[in-house]
This record gives sequence, structure tokens and C-alpha cells, in this order.
Amino acid sequence: MAVDIGIDLGTASILVYVKGKGVILKEPSVVAFDRDSNEVKAIGEEARLMLGRTPGNIVAIRPLRKGVISDYTVTEKMIKYFVQKALGKRTFKKPRISICVPSGVTEVESKAVEEAAYAAGAREVKLIEEPVAAAIGAGIDISKPCGNMIVDIGGGTCDIAVISLGGTVVNTSIKLAGDDFDEAIVRYMRKKHSLLIGERTAEDIKIKIGTTYPLIENERMEVRGRNLVTGLPKTVTVTSSETEEALRETTGQIVEAVISVLEQTPPELSADILDRGIVLTGGGAMLRGLEELIEERTGINTMTADEPMQVVAVGTGQYVELMSARRDV
Repeated sequence: MAVDIGIDLGTASILVYVKGKGVILKEPSVVAFDRDSNEVKAIGEEARLMLGRTPGNIVAIRPLRKGVISDYTVTEKMIKYFVQKALGKRTFKKPRISICVPSGVTEVESKAVEEAAYAAGAREVKLIEEPVAAAIGAGIDISKPCGNMIVDIGGGTCDIAVISLGGTVVNTSIKLAGDDFDEAIVRYMRKKHSLLIGERTAEDIKIKIGTTYPLIENERMEVRGRNLVTGLPKTVTVTSSETEEALRETTGQIVEAVISVLEQTPPELSADILDRGIVLTGGGAMLRGLEELIEERTGINTMTADEPMQVVAVGTGQYVELMSARRDV
């Protein structure tokens, strides 16, 4: 029995969808390996815990940067590991794998993804554009001749597309997403509080009190880091209004990209989008206030899909099911 797998190969995390079972795996796309022996020490959550905390010879890296493979060999090992973990040792037949890629990838970049999947043991590889996968996963019927706008904010890229009749009509992909939100917070803390914090602390701030739109009640959080003046550990209190200030420039660029796609959209599809609204997907869509910010700037009703982090993986897997169902007809 052939197995169909859908993989959301994200910059921040990898999700694996198995036909008939749904999303069965979600782990960070981090690999820790020993520089001396070139041996992989840990993959996924175990490796993420090592980020910024390893001795000199062990390096914890993200083999995918801005939605693109930056380290081919490590990515291949990572895909292999996740496929085996998802299927277990019981499988005899090579799986059919579909992988989603950002809409702006070059031919060389998509070829690298394909080859890594084949090297990881795939029998057949299908690439699908992220916004299309996100739309399918969000439960939108993309086969109809009407416009749907998807804004997929991942870890490394933000894909914005208008989809109709199963394909993208207008799209753009900007290399600005969740990781850039973290970097903006790191920069702000350094500038405003003279405090040096790591990526994981910045992500904690973003998740707990991060917002892109003023909240009714200001939230607070204690943050620990290294004082840049004295070099000693220090604790400061950060408020949600400070995160709004820190993220203003980055989120502003995403809103500009959304407006730019809307300006290029054919009038008939624009009317559909006005009726149906804009759908946000991806982990970055969980940042508070993003819906309100886009809605305020565009005047179009904006909503976040249910389980925004999983929709791309679900859509990628359902795309495979769709294709195999057509093949069987």
C-alpha cells in the first residue's frame, strides 16, 4: 500500500501530514551536529533546546533560511528523519511526497527541495505553492472561478496570493515573517533597554505579550538578558505597547505587500475579495492585532484560519489525496 505524505517544509518548523491520519508531526526545523565528526546529534525539538546553548564543537543550525534550503546535506537528513518518524519502520513501499514551497522560489531552489525529498526516500515528489496549500487547508474551494486572498505568514517568508480556478492569479513572496518579528524585538531591547536577549527569549515575548495593534489593557512581562553596559545579567519589565512599537516597521511592510497585491488584482476578483475577505494563515498570523491592522489599512474584512499553523501541511496532504483521486478515476 503506497503512503501519501504532505510536508510543510518551514523555516521555523516542519509539519508532516499522512493521508487518513492528518498532521501527525510538528517539530522545529533545527539540526544539531558535531563539527569535529560531522555527525548529527539531534533533530527537531531536542535540537531547538540546544540553540545558543551548545559547546564550541556542537552547532545547532536551521538548514532552511527564508523558506529556502541553505544547507542541502543537513536538510536531506532532516527530511529523512521526519519521514521515518512519521511512518515508523513498518513501511515497505516508498512514499509519495508533496512538499510546499514559497511562491517566489527559483527553479534552482525548487530543484534542491525535490532532490532532497528523493534522497530521503520518496517515490514521487510533487511541489505545491504555499498559498495554494494554505487555501486548500483552510477549507476554501479553490476550483471555483472566484477570487480568494490568502496571506501566509511563516517563519522565513510571507506569501500573499489571489487564487482563482485552482491557480494563483497575482502573488508576491517577501522574505519577511515570524523570524523578522523576533529580530525586531531583539533590536528594540538592545536599543531601548540596553539588554541583549536571544532568539528564544524574543519569541517568548512575541507569543506572550506581542501585538501589532494597541490593546485595551497593557500587558507586562519580565525579561532577563545581559546588560550591555555592565555585562551582567539584568531583568527588565516590557509592556505590550513596546512590542507594538518594536514590530511597527516589519508589520508595516507586510501590510504594504498586501496592498500592492490588491492593486494588481483584476476588478472582478477584487469584488470577490471584498465579499469573502482576506484569510491569514501560518504561525505568524497568530500575532495579535494583525487582523485589525490589515483590516484598518485595506478596509477589507480579515480573518485568521482555524489552526493557522497546520493549514499549509493539511492543504499539502489534501492536494496529494486530490491528485491520487484524480489518477484513480
